[in-house]
Amino acid sequence: MNRKPILNSQFVEVAIEIPAFAVHKKDTMDGNTRAIALFFYGLLIFTLLFVQSGVQASSLSAPVPSPPELAAKSFLLVDFNSGRVLAEKNINKKVEPASITKLMTAYVVYKELEAGRLSLEEDVTVSKKAWRMKGSKMFIEVGKKVSVEDLLKGLIVQSGNDATVALAEHIAGSERAFADLMNQYAQQLGMQNTNFVNSTGWPHKNHVTTAADLVKLASAIIREYPEHYEWYKQKEFVYNEIKQYNRNKLLWRDKSVDGFKTGHTESAGYCLVASAKRDNMRLISVVLGTRSEKARGDVSQSLLSYGFRFYESNKLYAAGETLNSARIWKGAAENINLGIEEDLFVTIPRGQYKKLDASIEVNSKIEAPVQKGQKMGTVNVTIQGKELASLPLIALQTIEEGSFWQRSKDQFLQLFE
Repeated sequence: MNRKPILNSQFVEVAIEIPAFAVHKKDTMDGNTRAIALFFYGLLIFTLLFVQSGVQASSLSAPVPSPPELAAKSFLLVDFNSGRVLAEKNINKKVEPASITKLMTAYVVYKELEAGRLSLEEDVTVSKKAWRMKGSKMFIEVGKKVSVEDLLKGLIVQSGNDATVALAEHIAGSERAFADLMNQYAQQLGMQNTNFVNSTGWPHKNHVTTAADLVKLASAIIREYPEHYEWYKQKEFVYNEIKQYNRNKLLWRDKSVDGFKTGHTESAGYCLVASAKRDNMRLISVVLGTRSEKARGDVSQSLLSYGFRFYESNKLYAAGETLNSARIWKGAAENINLGIEEDLFVTIPRGQYKKLDASIEVNSKIEAPVQKGQKMGTVNVTIQGKELASLPLIALQTIEEGSFWQRSKDQFLQLFE
């Protein structure tokens, strides 16, 4: 459950007070009495010091170990909400993605559905090229009509190359033209090191991506199309009286895993993009180039377990929440509400929540007119002096220029500011 932050660091101190009997103006004790008094005084000091050290020790967070070293060409573990990287290896190394390519194929389909140029009920006629595709299949038949919904499930659950090509041809006329669409959307998502040659991930030397780029794609699907993301946790799909199971075995191993996509070719190795959610924390892992189906599951599970065990995600402020009210000069109102455009999440080691600190920097002089969404300053979040997040502080409302009287009055008052 999200908790409202206590942003000022708090420290626990235990004061050690010298007892009254330890200080005297005149020594009236004999040797035995003095020895007994010194013994109890020393015992008291020791006890107080022990208590203080215990309180200090209890306030320390559990240490966070280094990320695990895992057998994969590249991998990446990211908190979906904050974008913080928790573990990484060769995240910008260009590799073949195999059937993970189909995440982008599906993303293009979602865009077409959103634009109204396609519907789930729409029928697609299966071409010879789609029917002849090798590798994993949905087992559609040439010349038959199959709904977009069934083809999408065949792509997602069964990783069918035939279903994938059928969708690509139906949308763009040819698979090559569809690959152009894929690359355009990749650029829009900032996938700078990605190039698609086909819709399926069939091996090609110029068909490449990176772990960093795949996290961007996976995040976009979850954020933009949560209703379609639900399909990625489907464990089986029956078409043409043939039942096939989802190749993402983490769906059976870890109940917090609720999606994404596998891939495998001889040149790419065994790959897996996975996402899991526990409480309010969602992680995305990308594992590329492992040696076996079991290995890709084990490596992915190790990454997810590491992230959930040692880190926590916290929503500090909501989009549109008023964080500050500032004086605005020469406007139709005297104050303007300021906040952030998007929810602010931070990912921190478990147990360090009270060490968070936040500050707001507001422009020294704000004058009307101001438009809603206009930058008015910065929100900064740190932990022990290290920056965790920095977001623009924006106007939450539009303030028009005030009347002649208001402008004149504020012009005068500013002389004394």
